[in-house]
Formats: sequence, structure tokens, C-alpha cells
Amino acid sequence: DLIWPIFIVEGSGIRQPVASMPGVERLSVDEAVKDAIRAEGLGIPVLALFPYTNDELRDETGSEALNPNNLVCTACREIKKLGLNIGLMTDVALDPYTSHGHDGLLDGDKILNDETVDQLCRQALNQVEAGADIIGPSDMMDGRVAAIRASLDSANLRGTQIMAYTAKYASAFYGPFRDAIGTNATLIGDKRTYQMDSGNTDEAIREAELDIAEGADMIMVKPGLPYLDIVWRLKDTFRMPTYAYQVSGEFAMIEAAAANGWIDGDRAMLESLLAFKRAGADGVLTYYAPRVAELLADRT
Repeated sequence: DLIWPIFIVEGSGIRQPVASMPGVERLSVDEAVKDAIRAEGLGIPVLALFPYTNDELRDETGSEALNPNNLVCTACREIKKLGLNIGLMTDVALDPYTSHGHDGLLDGDKILNDETVDQLCRQALNQVEAGADIIGPSDMMDGRVAAIRASLDSANLRGTQIMAYTAKYASAFYGPFRDAIGTNATLIGDKRTYQMDSGNTDEAIREAELDIAEGADMIMVKPGLPYLDIVWRLKDTFRMPTYAYQVSGEFAMIEAAAANGWIDGDRAMLESLLAFKRAGADGVLTYYAPRVAELLADRT
């Protein structure tokens, strides 16, 4: 039920701690390969890959997303060489590659939806050709699921799955993640014009209906714990494979409280993950994936 998000950085032999996420590291590709081997041994079925792109590679259009030798594509190829029984999920959005930190192309302070979707299709094809099994469009542009599905089908890549970030809210819980991929320093303004309003539940239903009609294989709610009602409502309404993302802020809060001795960290971790399952999630993207897998293995 677990998907393990990991962060990729340039270099070799690098395990670089993320200050705002205790125990989480940025990994060079060779170290990511080691974690893929570890994940397979723990029975974790999928890794989700996110890049930390150096500033000199960022530009206004996020052109590095289309580089077949970028960090994500290189990591996919190196992991796939091993023939591991593990899936790879890749993030489709431009924010790790843009100088302004937004998920799409900009005209002044306006997001260009359709022009962004065209680039996202090219990014998705780039990742699948490198070995990605699951495409995760996290950008929240309108119509991107249908466009990506059509692009994959036309390239005879019909076996690739799409996990749509269906209900991705404009949230305060993303701060440590943005630190991990380096967009805290680059983001201009905020993302409220294209991410969802945290007070609106009906919008999630409309978005899910659209994503499913456009060809999504799975749908996701992000963040997870503050939106368990959305997880339950989507699962109850559509009976589709439904996932939750236990985001960086949720992880960091548990870790900070545990480090201060205010809560039992392992119990809080397991309780939070059980909450997702209780709400109807089929799986959870969580930085706790290896820790909980090891803990449960020890208990059995």
C-alpha cells in the first residue's frame, strides 16, 4: 500500500540531508539505485522520483524537463537496468525546472494553461521512454490528463498508468517539500490560481469526474491527513483506485513532535497511515514507507 517518494540530486555518492525533513535525504542517482534495491527487499512496490535541479539549469520555460538525460530520466534508466520488481512513478510538472517555481508556463503573472499542457505531454513522453511506469501529473492544469493519455497512446505507450493529482490543494503543508526540490527560494507569488481552494469539497468531485473521463487510472488527494473527508468522498463516489499523499509538512510535524518527546513517533506514524486506509485510500505516498515497512517486518 506504500509509495516511497525520493529526491534526486546531481553528483555521485551523495546523501544530502533535507533540513526540514528529519531522516529524508537528497540522493545522487547511484544512491537512489541503492534505495531502489532496499525498497524491493522491503516489499515497497513503487518509488516516486522528484528532482532537485541546479539553479543554472532552471529557466522560464522549464526546458530541462525535456532533457532525456535529466536527473529523473537518468535515475529511471539506472534503476530499470537492474531488473528489479519495483515500479517507478515520475512527477509531471514544470516547477522543479522553472526559474519562477511555478508548475506551468507564465505570461507575466498569468499561467498559460494550454501551452503548459503541450509541454507536459512532451515531459511525460520523455519520462516514459526512460522507464517510468506511472505518470503523476501534479501541475493541476485543465485537460492535461486527456492530453497526456492521447500522447502516450499515439506513441504506443498504452501500458503506462496515470495517477492524476486530482484534488491538490493550495496548502501550507508543502513547505519542506519545496525545500527538498529547491523551489522555496525560486517561487514567485503562490499557486492559488491553479491549485484548489481548501474550503471547497465539491470541486474535488468535479475534478475527479473529469480526470476519470480523461483516462486517469488512479486518482490522488494531496495533502492527505487534513483532507481525509475528500479521500472518503472520492472513493465512495467513484470506486476508483484512490491514493493519498502524506505530504512533507505532515511528516515534519510528526517528526518534530517526536523529537521533542511530545508524542510517540512510531505510534503516531502508524496511526496516521491507518487513518488514510480507514478513509478509503488504496495506497499512500509517504516518506515513512521504508520505516513502516521495517517496523512491520520486525513485528511479524
